Amino acid sequence: MGFFNFFSKEKKETLDSGLSKTKENVFDKLTRAVAGKSRVDDEVLDNLEEALVTSDVGVETTLRIIERIEQRVARDKYINTAELNVILKEEIVKLLAENETGNAVDFTAELPAKPYVIMVVGVNGVGKTTTIGKLAYQFKKAGKKVYLGAADTFRAAAVEQLSIWGDRVGVPVIKQKMGADPASVAYDTLMSAKTNGADVVIIDTAGRLHNKVNLMNELTKIRNVMSKVVPDTPHEVLLVLDGSTGQNAFEQAKQFTKATQVTALAITKLDGTAKGGVVIGISDQFKIPVKYIGLGEGLEHLQLFNKEEFVDSLLG
Repeated sequence: MGFFNFFSKEKKETLDSGLSKTKENVFDKLTRAVAGKSRVDDEVLDNLEEALVTSDVGVETTLRIIERIEQRVARDKYINTAELNVILKEEIVKLLAENETGNAVDFTAELPAKPYVIMVVGVNGVGKTTTIGKLAYQFKKAGKKVYLGAADTFRAAAVEQLSIWGDRVGVPVIKQKMGADPASVAYDTLMSAKTNGADVVIIDTAGRLHNKVNLMNELTKIRNVMSKVVPDTPHEVLLVLDGSTGQNAFEQAKQFTKATQVTALAITKLDGTAKGGVVIGISDQFKIPVKYIGLGEGLEHLQLFNKEEFVDSLLG
């Protein structure tokens, strides 16, 4: 199946537009890497390595990609620079597949549980609450009944923001007073969702990293309380990262994967940044699938991740 069979033309255009700055950055560096060369040699590989590292792919992941290309060059004996971009695409797609970052299931697909419970984690400012609102929109648009839980009770603005998204999308938001026990909010949300036959429950949590022990304890408590209402929940722990922060997103991923069992990633704010390579590096380093990418402010601009489409848009 070809790349363009996966997405609608509109979504492909959004992806191309959203990744345009990263594409321009990477493509410019790759062009310089092969300038004046007719074949892939050590100098070209050194230049390619620099291009990938400076595009926030990350050192370790870059070295893995370079090693794979070196193996291709050694095996095929002669590879010209015109083939390099094709080979680079192929190896990155393979890398993403190995890291379980494939192509996320469509919002219209049948969910493995009812209600399907998603706990969303991430620091303040990464687009966490906005991502929840967009997810709610996409699931509702697909015919799912959605409930939101405002368990980030330490910031009045967080509860208010989630309530605004709930009104905008047209889904109920379960909340308590500021400073309430987050686990209590999660409990109330699941009880209400279960009683009313909800298909999807999305729980917002506090975005603080100032004390990792407190964060870990809080998230563990929320998980334990939810599992009493709906066994084996949450079904998904979604970590939201700001792609425009580049290497800082790696550090956030490191801290949250220590604090709780993260099962999926949403990487936001990829539009307007030249650091889109961070998607590849984070997936590779943490072996967690990228499920969603944010490419703009619109409700439709949160897209399901598709590795072939992403790499094709990134590398041109």
